[in-house]
Amino acid sequence: MSQPSHSPSEILSKVNRRTFLTRSGVGLGSAALCSLLAADRPGPRSPLAGDGKLPHFPPRIKRVIFLCMAGGPSHLETFDYKPELSRLHGQPMPESFTRGQPIAQLQGQSLKIQEPLCKFSRHGESGIEFSDFLPWQSKLADDVCVIRSMVTEQINHDPAHTFMNTGTAISGRPSMGSWVTYGLGSETENLPGFVVMTSVGGRNPQPIASRQWASGFLPSRFQGVEFNASGDPVHFVKNPAGISRQAQRRLIDSVNQLNRHRNRLTGNPETDTRIAAYEMAFRMQTAVPELMDFRDEPQHVLEMYGAKPGDGSFASNCLLARRLAERGVRFIQLYHRGWDHHGDLKKYMGICCGLTDQPTWALIEDLKQRDMLKDTLVIWGGEFGRTPMFQGKGGVGRDHHIKGFSMWMAGGGIRGGQAYGETDDLGYHAVKDIVHVRDMHATLLHMLGIDHERFTVPFQGLDMKLTGVEKARVIQEILT
Repeated sequence: MSQPSHSPSEILSKVNRRTFLTRSGVGLGSAALCSLLAADRPGPRSPLAGDGKLPHFPPRIKRVIFLCMAGGPSHLETFDYKPELSRLHGQPMPESFTRGQPIAQLQGQSLKIQEPLCKFSRHGESGIEFSDFLPWQSKLADDVCVIRSMVTEQINHDPAHTFMNTGTAISGRPSMGSWVTYGLGSETENLPGFVVMTSVGGRNPQPIASRQWASGFLPSRFQGVEFNASGDPVHFVKNPAGISRQAQRRLIDSVNQLNRHRNRLTGNPETDTRIAAYEMAFRMQTAVPELMDFRDEPQHVLEMYGAKPGDGSFASNCLLARRLAERGVRFIQLYHRGWDHHGDLKKYMGICCGLTDQPTWALIEDLKQRDMLKDTLVIWGGEFGRTPMFQGKGGVGRDHHIKGFSMWMAGGGIRGGQAYGETDDLGYHAVKDIVHVRDMHATLLHMLGIDHERFTVPFQGLDMKLTGVEKARVIQEILT
């Protein structure tokens, strides 16, 4: 009997359909769940653990909390007092400072010097200067190291965030949280190792793309997981209506049996990850509601943060960050969107600082009281700073600035009570002890026990690393 003939297009269609069904039958449902993993470590052989070769040396810290002030807070109204700006207020900005320099929105305009829109005073035994926009953070003067000489390479928001998070402006590279969890795994079996939360308040809140916490060419299980501060904290974890926990357990067992059967044929390590993904999601159904339930927090703690459970505020996110840290999450990133102050800077600085200043102080104080600051690194800062020159949209404002701005670090291994680095008299160029974003990455990894030069992953014929191919250094001067 002759075999039925098929055209090439029919054959291709059948192959494609068969391949799709084979690969997606047990894969589509777990794809979303894989994003919940972020490097959990249930056992030494788990595909959710770190690479097993790290740390390179004894770490100073266990975890990182990165407080991202998205939009670029002005260093000239926070940590870097420049009295020369007041003396020269309203005069043309000397061309020697700006000639050939990248400027975001002030190109071709008359550049005039803008004085500080606040007062500064010294605080703590260290005498570090803080602006009066930051009455709460000024209480941390002896706990933090203010870096006044930060520089970056990207002058617009999205590429600057990408650079801050990945060490390059090229999209698709792993974020620092993904690098950390890839290398070290997590200390929890019930929550992701890398968690991200966002809040909004201020002027022109710039969007934050989820690729800012993506895993790039690292396995997808190491990407950050976004938690919502209101509503369902994590999508797709809660059981559908009418599905009991016991029924969900049976379903997961059945799906995992299919995955194991498939893996006997393919030997694909991603299938092992998929199996662990279902188990992680099942455990999160209990762990996440308990995490988000603030009823076990004393009233004085809620008042210290200014937190109202479920309101989606930076204050509530800071309290959640402490709770995540207590439960073993390795990397926690909080974005507050609203710092893009091209106009009405004084008004919006007041709003943004009003929403973030007290919770930032409370987080540090809470970690100290729980003896957790000694093994936690807390970082505060934006993707860049603001210009010393006036910008007049909707009132007095400042443009984006990348040649000198401020951030601070606190926690285990950081020498508090110091200001490191300097900008020039007008706050334009970093001129002493310059700290590049890559240096900050190298220091962060070093504190976790990782040599940034040796921490590489082969990709497209290159040994890729967070700090890239350019020279980066650990900022030893700020370490104890």
